[in-house]
Amino acid sequence: MSYSIDLSGRVAFITGASGGLGTQFARTLSRAGAAVVLASRRVEKLKDLRAQIEAEGGDAHVLALDVNDLDSVRAAVAHAETEVGAIDILVNNSGVSTTQRIQDVAEEDFDYVFDTNVKGAFFVAQEVGKRMLARARGAAPGTYIGGRIINIASMAGLKVLPQIGVYAMSKAAVVQMTKAMALEWGRFGINVNAICPGYIDTEINHHHWQTEQGAKLIQMLPRKRVGQPQDLDALIVLLASSQSHFINGAVIAADDGFGV
Repeated sequence: MSYSIDLSGRVAFITGASGGLGTQFARTLSRAGAAVVLASRRVEKLKDLRAQIEAEGGDAHVLALDVNDLDSVRAAVAHAETEVGAIDILVNNSGVSTTQRIQDVAEEDFDYVFDTNVKGAFFVAQEVGKRMLARARGAAPGTYIGGRIINIASMAGLKVLPQIGVYAMSKAAVVQMTKAMALEWGRFGINVNAICPGYIDTEINHHHWQTEQGAKLIQMLPRKRVGQPQDLDALIVLLASSQSHFINGAVIAADDGFGV
């Protein structure tokens, strides 16, 4: 007996879609049948991704989005719903980091990380969530009542690592944000969950794994390997689907056992 998940008829809004995990999430949800809204500041990269998705027969749309600008957040979400339709799935993926010891963190470093990873993520989820709530209450049109919000946290939000302390703090906040939203919005059929990826090989960090320091880190991992973006495919599709109706407020570590 085979089993498949079909997201046809759903609209997925993916932030940080111009690279790394965001690009993979967009491709994966499109292949599962969803219409995908690609949102990021790097619009040219989004256009390239749209072309790739459309070449595979998918439905993709490009929007400029700066999660640090609340007007940009509101405008992007409104534009997405006008152009594509009500947002059923949010993949809240935008994130940044710095590498420095705690004593070297300046105010601008702290704000850089928290403004994107916490404040930006919160207000994106809030803007989408308010529209999902309006549909659930019958105050706005929409064929799908409820919704799926997937916050991309990190295993660093569960296990503090050296030299990325502020990043770890920000992702711990995303974990608590996920639980708070799940608690308040769950009764409206809006499921909010978080994925905490471990070390994943993307174009952003690929060069690091070729260095001596990167090789040493790999040797410290439980199975002495880093993950690939596609290792999260099954999880993102499940959490985006109706089949995840009993999963709410979950914080799922996808880290190859690093946090054990």
